[in-house]
Amino acid sequence: MLSSALLLVAFAAPTGVEEAPVQAGYEADVVIYGGTSGGIAAAIQVRRMGKSVLLIEPSSHLGGLTTGGLGATDIGNKAAIGGISREFYTRVGKHYADSASWVQEAPNDYRNKRGAAPALDPDNPEPFWTFEPHVAMNIYREMLAEVDVEPMMEAPLDRSEGGVTMEDGRIVSFRLKNGADVRGEVFIDATYEGDLMAAAGVSYHVGREGESVYGETYNGVRPALNYKNHRFVVPVDPYVVAGDPNAGILPQVRTEPLPPSGAGDDGVQAYCFRLCATDVAANRKAWPKPEGYDESLYELLFRNFEAGDLRKPWNPVMMPNRKTDSNNNHAVSTDWIGQNHDYPEATDEERAAIIAAHERYQKGLMWSLANHPRVPESVRNYYSNWGLAADEFEATGGWPPQLYIREARRMVGQRVMTQADCVGDVVADDPVGLAAYTMDSHNVWRYVDENGHVQNEGDVQQGGFPPYPIGYGSIVPKQEEATNLLVPVAMAASHIAYGSIRMEPVFMVLGQSAATAAVMAVDGDKPVQQVDYEVLRERLLADEQVLEWTGGVKRIRSASLKGVVVDDESAKFTGAWVNSGAVGPYIDGGYRAVTWDGEGDPPTAVFTLKVPEEGRYELRVASVPHPNRTRSAFLTVDDGVRRETAGTAIDQTAAGGEGPWRTLEGISVRPGSTVTVTLEAGREGYTIADAVQLAPVGD
Repeated sequence: MLSSALLLVAFAAPTGVEEAPVQAGYEADVVIYGGTSGGIAAAIQVRRMGKSVLLIEPSSHLGGLTTGGLGATDIGNKAAIGGISREFYTRVGKHYADSASWVQEAPNDYRNKRGAAPALDPDNPEPFWTFEPHVAMNIYREMLAEVDVEPMMEAPLDRSEGGVTMEDGRIVSFRLKNGADVRGEVFIDATYEGDLMAAAGVSYHVGREGESVYGETYNGVRPALNYKNHRFVVPVDPYVVAGDPNAGILPQVRTEPLPPSGAGDDGVQAYCFRLCATDVAANRKAWPKPEGYDESLYELLFRNFEAGDLRKPWNPVMMPNRKTDSNNNHAVSTDWIGQNHDYPEATDEERAAIIAAHERYQKGLMWSLANHPRVPESVRNYYSNWGLAADEFEATGGWPPQLYIREARRMVGQRVMTQADCVGDVVADDPVGLAAYTMDSHNVWRYVDENGHVQNEGDVQQGGFPPYPIGYGSIVPKQEEATNLLVPVAMAASHIAYGSIRMEPVFMVLGQSAATAAVMAVDGDKPVQQVDYEVLRERLLADEQVLEWTGGVKRIRSASLKGVVVDDESAKFTGAWVNSGAVGPYIDGGYRAVTWDGEGDPPTAVFTLKVPEEGRYELRVASVPHPNRTRSAFLTVDDGVRRETAGTAIDQTAAGGEGPWRTLEGISVRPGSTVTVTLEAGREGYTIADAVQLAPVGD
């Protein structure tokens, strides 16, 4: 065993990818390629287990998306996260428990759909799941420094032939582009792209498998599933000259017909930058107009506004200090649909060009929303009040340095996670972590639909299942391909299952588990495929990893809930509702369910609540998600003065918050008023009516 990473020949630290001097080499017990969240967790775990480690990042950015703008943690059920991952979020909580960390707002004023600010108790911090990018970076660097790991930055793998040396199915070494040779006993590929894995000759897949490959119903081309999310809701002409098919189709719109529903293809779900924006004037940089701005790239945006869709096309989730993690939303937004399909297999130079093009597109999009005369004035005024946070990503002018590589290569390993794992039809018996998010894919194509209008395809959001185990076999290659490699990020999963697994907290969990197995493989001088799982499991549990989901509470007592709760037993119904309790958790004794074929008036459930005179409250409705639910229920809230609707449709197949609860964002209630919440049944599935709550804001 090497007590620390061994530098075989002294060197000058590289200052750039192309300019780095030629080196002789490095060596460590465990070599980690990829300074993503998964790679960082892996490096920390290796050192905590007493082995030497090299953490090598090909770019100048450390921490992947966790430090690159994705501060609104996606996980679904946070109780599924343990180990180093939970430790990281607890350190986030400790940071924000210090009142000095709140510069632009008071902690009591912070509120978003991911939760309120933590209690100001630095001595007993709780995990906190929303954060500013620089806070995540500081915590990662602190955690690495504690175990004496200094990441090697701007050190890309030489992906040309011969860049990886294999002997008897083992990686002996790989070569960096600067000429340095890197040796280790066990290697971990923690890149989003799976570059080391691919260069070592391990099997992988790019794109969407057809539904027949793994017997899935949400994989492959799926235009019918995208019925309301991130799609065009008004007719938009796809032709260069509107109304003239002979003029050709606009750029960024597929010219060929879509393959049949369920067919596989080589399309990759769209990428974007997660923007850290602010509306604080003193900390706001105006949206930059990119060099070479091409307004033709935004023709679909302009036409969509002109057709009457006035929705603001982004999803800004508030972070502390009046900043955002801003994601894609609606028909034309920050996802540059269809423009990333070549990225997974591209050369470094080609990838750099793709990333630069995405940056120009997204900068131009934001500038257009704030400035272009074809954007409605109300929309321009709104976006003009926002801009890049000046105190984030200062080296890149406030722009995130990390493109969101949602999916690239995916290993075909010892075991491939599929839709059946997500929904619990099969259960891995060698868990190394839990996944807890909806099966989520962003759009893949823009195409011309049967009505001659442009439409998006590829958005799939299917949830309603509890956290489920990720098997060890899905982070190791087939033994005949590589015996000393683990792949916790570009791991073995089908496209649709990867959409559920591919969350930053889970990458940290899998990185830690991969590192634990790597050290055991070093100690036992055996292939990673032959690590004793029971011994691995014992160590993972000792390190507070969560390997089994035991939080499946069936019944929640309304008396245990704060605020005002009205259960279905006190609601008034029209139509043929039936009592049920098949799927939990539910409130009190169960819930009501009904189906509606669209004939006659829709069945309704009416809940009446009295708003307290004091305090602030938000409305929440309970209906535990499940695939057999409707996607088109309709909610109306009436307090006798105002009548508001909760969007155009409620998708009861997908989780809308914690457990069975869905917060009705944007709907306010007046103190002392009497509020009626009316649920109208949707078609194609069961509509569920369980309970309505006036929840105190901050609890």
